[in-house]
Amino acid sequence: MRVLLGVTGGIAAYKSALVLRLLKEDGHDVRVVPTAASLNFVGRATWEALSGHPAPTETFENVPSVQHVRLGQRADAVLVAPATADFLAQMAAGRATDLLGNALLATEAPVLVCPAMHTEMWNDPAVVANVATLRERGVHVLEPAVGRLTGPDSGPGRLPDPEVIVAALYEMSGHGGASSPAEANHGTWGDLDGVRVLVTAGGTREPIDPVRYIGNRSSGLQGFAVAEAARERGAQVTVIAANVTLPLGEGIERVDVETAAQMQSALASRAERADVVVMAAAVADYRLAAVSESKLKKTGDSGLTLELEQTPDLLQILVRLKSESQVVVGFAAETGDATGSVLDHGAHKARRKGADLLVVNEVGVSSTGQKRGFGTPDNSVTVLNSQGAVVAEGAGSKVAVAHLILDSVSALRA
Repeated sequence: MRVLLGVTGGIAAYKSALVLRLLKEDGHDVRVVPTAASLNFVGRATWEALSGHPAPTETFENVPSVQHVRLGQRADAVLVAPATADFLAQMAAGRATDLLGNALLATEAPVLVCPAMHTEMWNDPAVVANVATLRERGVHVLEPAVGRLTGPDSGPGRLPDPEVIVAALYEMSGHGGASSPAEANHGTWGDLDGVRVLVTAGGTREPIDPVRYIGNRSSGLQGFAVAEAARERGAQVTVIAANVTLPLGEGIERVDVETAAQMQSALASRAERADVVVMAAAVADYRLAAVSESKLKKTGDSGLTLELEQTPDLLQILVRLKSESQVVVGFAAETGDATGSVLDHGAHKARRKGADLLVVNEVGVSSTGQKRGFGTPDNSVTVLNSQGAVVAEGAGSKVAVAHLILDSVSALRA
């Protein structure tokens, strides 16, 4: 179960660390969102160490992942403990003054709040009215315990013991307690949560003169689908787009390039910081040895001979420079010929390139005139490892294929 634990600024926040420990011991995946005031009582490092996740506070932290919405959307249950009088007022008013407030507005999961404050505050008419409002809206409110409060005071307002809070959460969510291994694997915030993914997409264009260029048929659809799928799985995504006119979803950084040289430069400044690099772009194998500064003119009826030179192999450069923990994924758009099938050529390329994974797909036009690969809404791929062995294969929409590829990436990172 994915539990979003909100911690607000009361001295009882220390008990929430024990709540977190109990939930983790039961196999649940917990993300902690402390308010700024709560960090006066329990520091961010404690929440991150116990949960194994970042513990963001402000709405504008990690903006590319749109976490102010994602945290609430992906939660199976939300627990706010302790909930101060001020935060109860914020919830009742539907305000989103910080990351926790935003996440609560974005969630459709059941919400349990555990108020903790002095007795006089708990009995104040404004607090009583706010609690009644929350209950009317379907929020579960756990009555505070009676006992010792801050200083010499005693009475109702004490945060219940961690075991009581966890039991109330399970009762609210209909969860029996500890997760099975299968449930634990399913109940994650995203298998690429916080992973930095760099994707190349589209096709490079190599100029002949100021008007003409050598290009290819890549539309960028598959690369953009990989980027969108990675973002949905929690990754921080950057796309290097070569001549792609498609839009990208919110929260994805975009770098536009035109030529292989420009793509190489963009990769050089970004690939080292990436945990995963997916080279979905169709990078030109050749470029003009000398680009004309003016438009080439026709001269009589004679043809035109262009001298081409090879471009650097960007995938092999990445493989050579990659760290041990980095995953590099290459793409191979192939056609069969007299020397071998699409898969034969793909396996040979996988062994030669040395990428962790190579995604092989057939491109071109079938005998019936149907386009394959480039510019189509669907795709059919085979994923090979660096030895050329098949690790996955499938067909479907390019988004479905993107998730198939990322499944293979996650398996390597496990």
